[in-house]
Amino acid sequence: MTPIVSIIMGSTSDLPVLEKAAQFFDEMEIPFEMNALSAHRTPQEVETFAREAQGRGIKVIIAAAGMAAALPGVIAANTTLPVIGVPVKGMLDGLDAMLSIIQMPPGIPVATVGVNGALNAAILASEMLALGDAQIAAKVSNYKDNLKNKITKANAELKEVQYKFKTN
Repeated sequence: MTPIVSIIMGSTSDLPVLEKAAQFFDEMEIPFEMNALSAHRTPQEVETFAREAQGRGIKVIIAAAGMAAALPGVIAANTTLPVIGVPVKGMLDGLDAMLSIIQMPPGIPVATVGVNGALNAAILASEMLALGDAQIAAKVSNYKDNLKNKITKANAELKEVQYKFKTN
């Protein structure tokens, strides 16, 4: 299997956050790879990874980092592939990481999801891939239909909950 998505984390301590993305890609049957690379501790390796990713068949990169959170931006600066940043909660409840990722200079965009939002990053990556792949598009559509069904079911169950002054 050749991966088409790359999940990069600044440290393996970010793995518990990124597991949701990995589980989603497994569910969608989308081949992916996972690596730990640090923008500050392994800068040459990050640049090499970013420059070579497209040639290896990668179509979307998810990059997660906390605190200074330079990893998504450094990757985006070295590739034309879409990069989705996942700010990881650490200091300041992840606000520091989120601000680091969303404040990219013109020409170096990084799509950014919420703090610890690896699942949304995986869904967004899948939607990007679905633009050119009907099978992935159908799986993403089915996933979203299931979300709707869960809410419809929950609303029906709420109708059974009784309160003295509840009117529905």
